[in-house]
Amino acid sequence: MNFTRLTDIIEYQNKSFPKQDALARKENGEWKKYSTQDIIDHSNRFSRALVAFGIKPEDKVALISTSNRPEWNFCDLGMLQVGAVNVPVYPTISESDYEFIFNDAEVKLVFVSDEGLLKKIQNIKSKVPTLQAIYSYEKTTGTHWEEFLKLGDDQTLQIKVEELKAAVKPEQLATIIYTSGTTGTPKGVMLSHNNIVSNVKASLKMLPVDSQKTVLSFLPLCHIFERMVIYTYFAAGCSVYYAESMESIADNLKEVRPHFFTTVPRLLEKVYDKIVAKGLELTGVKRKLFFWALELGLEFDEKGNNGFLYELQLGIARKLIFSKWKEALGGRIEGIVTGAAALQTRLEKVFTAGGIEVRQGYGQTETSPVITVGKLDKGEYILGTVGMVIEGVQVKLDHREGMASGEGEIMVKGPNVMMGYYGRPDLTAQTINSEGWLSTGDVGKFIDYSGNKFLKITDRVKELFKTSGGKYVAPQVIENKVKESPLIEQVMVVGENEKFVSALIVPSFDNLKDWASKNGISFNAKEELLTNQKVLAEYSAQIEVFNKDFGKVEQVKKFKLLPIEWTIEGGELTPTMKVKRKVVLEKYKDVVTELYSN
Repeated sequence: MNFTRLTDIIEYQNKSFPKQDALARKENGEWKKYSTQDIIDHSNRFSRALVAFGIKPEDKVALISTSNRPEWNFCDLGMLQVGAVNVPVYPTISESDYEFIFNDAEVKLVFVSDEGLLKKIQNIKSKVPTLQAIYSYEKTTGTHWEEFLKLGDDQTLQIKVEELKAAVKPEQLATIIYTSGTTGTPKGVMLSHNNIVSNVKASLKMLPVDSQKTVLSFLPLCHIFERMVIYTYFAAGCSVYYAESMESIADNLKEVRPHFFTTVPRLLEKVYDKIVAKGLELTGVKRKLFFWALELGLEFDEKGNNGFLYELQLGIARKLIFSKWKEALGGRIEGIVTGAAALQTRLEKVFTAGGIEVRQGYGQTETSPVITVGKLDKGEYILGTVGMVIEGVQVKLDHREGMASGEGEIMVKGPNVMMGYYGRPDLTAQTINSEGWLSTGDVGKFIDYSGNKFLKITDRVKELFKTSGGKYVAPQVIENKVKESPLIEQVMVVGENEKFVSALIVPSFDNLKDWASKNGISFNAKEELLTNQKVLAEYSAQIEVFNKDFGKVEQVKKFKLLPIEWTIEGGELTPTMKVKRKVVLEKYKDVVTELYSN
């Protein structure tokens, strides 16, 4: 793996295993494929255009796209090889956030995917003095990016591109990624070429990818998780296919038949819920077989302690039931890695039992991002954990008050740790100590098995709270358990400085409507269901079942069903779908007050 900069990776692929379909995306109903050489050629053209436009090393260029597309990669590689800095931004944030980020980074150029994003940026352009031009990948009322690319048709500029490329050092700033987190204004995480390359090299040893594999990508490239994974695919020589949209994933899986993909837990949860819903529609023997297989999957033990009879039954279940699950994912799937949030252990169990290997990874934008990941091989993973620490990275646990025995804040040190927060040495000093250890803000513990240590995330440091009785509560553990109910879409546990724990619950309205119909409950609007006594009794019964897994102090005593789902647009979720607890508490402060008023 002779590469030290991100731009070396695609050239490494070209020398080692050039592909005819290194990248592919559907255009007008057909898959348009780009070879490794095509990627290099398009990236060089973009580099020449940047030089002609007047972009200099360390200048900032922003990319915003509603879906993954090869143009994004051409721009990314094209700017990195001339020393410019990529500022990838989420398409879902507010205009005020764009204004803040562009001014903070002093962005000079912006490339957007479509008309909607174009208008957003046009609305703030006058408030960003450094912003010189906006181009769009699709045909819009603005200037098409092809007009910009024409600047790169002058081949004589390639000499300057090569000079600039040779001058780029591995330790040089490659990208600034703004993370909103769950509080405060966005912070610009500075990552060097070496930060991300170190993560790519370590991930190659953990993931089931090589030059014979095809992968599907649909998580946003503006997120460091999917972006780093794409570089890893390039380094492994995979064929990368971009899904058309989140809505088309099911169809694209069947068309592309990937061996591997990354995802977020919510997507797998929705896949599982749909599978169970179809199982509920079955009758007779088929229905019995389906739920027999499901129960069998939930009893799966990754350590191989189930015994001969179980393994025999599981083999039958895989042939009769789980094979259909696998076929829905394209039929060739060898592994799935989830990130960005905790995955319910029952889903890991049932998918893995069915022959669909699902593992969790863990990391942060500040760590480029991977810190740990679960491997596929037996003895090298424990379900319910986020796997083993990747090569070259160190992790230690810093115990604090309120944390259980063996738990501590996860501290990380290694070549993947960020350069710092852009323009914020104060925040950098708060996050990375003088010895180079980064405070993640996550609480975890290690589990020993088969001679290896597996990290388990238990909560966030800032989310631990005390009840009025002085007892600490870790809300994330409770929330992850409660979300196992098919009737619950979102949940947030509250109770700081109160006598007991309560929960704000957003129902899964599709599943709730089905349940209501099957139980003879009539309604004209979903809001009617939230006050129906039978519905409330069902939620109470389900919460009581989950409460058995927790100590008396942690048990949910009261709850409130809410009518509106939390969203990024509504301000309750970050772009990576994490709940902004302060926002939710402020928005529903009257509801919380009511829960504790009597």
